[in-house]
Amino acid sequence: MRADPIGFACGAALGFLGDRVLGDPRRGHPVAAFGRAAHAVEQRLWRDDRGRGALHTLVCAGGAAAGAALLARAVRASRSRTADVALTAAATWAVLGGTSLGREARAIGGALAAGDVEVARERLPHLCGRDPQALDGQQIARAVVESVAENTSDAVVGALVWGALGGVPGLVGFRAVNTLDAMVGHKSARYRRFGWASARLDDVAGWPGARLTAALAVLAGPDPRGAWRVARRDASRHPSPNAGPVEAAFAGALGVRLGGTLAYAGRVEHRPVLGAENRPVRTDDIERAVRLSRRVSLLALGTAVAARAVGSLLTTARTARRSR
Repeated sequence: MRADPIGFACGAALGFLGDRVLGDPRRGHPVAAFGRAAHAVEQRLWRDDRGRGALHTLVCAGGAAAGAALLARAVRASRSRTADVALTAAATWAVLGGTSLGREARAIGGALAAGDVEVARERLPHLCGRDPQALDGQQIARAVVESVAENTSDAVVGALVWGALGGVPGLVGFRAVNTLDAMVGHKSARYRRFGWASARLDDVAGWPGARLTAALAVLAGPDPRGAWRVARRDASRHPSPNAGPVEAAFAGALGVRLGGTLAYAGRVEHRPVLGAENRPVRTDDIERAVRLSRRVSLLALGTAVAARAVGSLLTTARTARRSR
């Protein structure tokens, strides 16, 4: 952790605030630009082959992280704290998606509250990849709560964790990996082999953020005991190693039942129930989930800043011992 911890703290806080106030722009978002570039690379490299998929992941995610590393190095060489803060703030704002997550969830919740299930179905694909036509109002509400839980880790906490570990390259690299997983990491006929590397790398990159998200949901939720009980008991039952702890912790914290039968583009999955003793999700639980997500995100920012500072102190101490 060679970068200035004060610069990281200020930049991360400003970027977090920028996401909270501005959200994602409708046009010109850096992540969208990366997605277009990754799609162009895919058009050239695609074969029904794991090796080609691994090369695609290396070119896209590796290229994004390497570019960010070169830019961060140039800023450090300038010895300008202002430039360091500005770069960290811009990268943090670009990779976080907490505000857009909350807006989409609340829009669907508002449609459900008004009794307009068709509008809720139309908006659901903005949040997750499930087949909305196969869902009724209660199932849509459950899908939204599950998506808020999972994306709190993917769109906020995981990025902050990697920012604490690797600065701007960590922020950018994590978002690149997560975006590639969303693009090619699903188990469709086209991407079952080609997307394997992106999906596995996303599992590895998302591991620490998912555990921190679950832990913070236990601490910040309205029912810490319930969150801890369900997370400890049910997290490993979920087929995803990272969505499991997060969704189980949210289920326990909110006192609701998640999981069960899901439909993705004609493919039906029967997943274990998380928090089976709790009640089914209601429409008003969407707002509760968004509020929990915001509390978890704010705590994650504080944790990332503290971890970066502690890492810098430890590095300085080791350097001082070696110089004696």
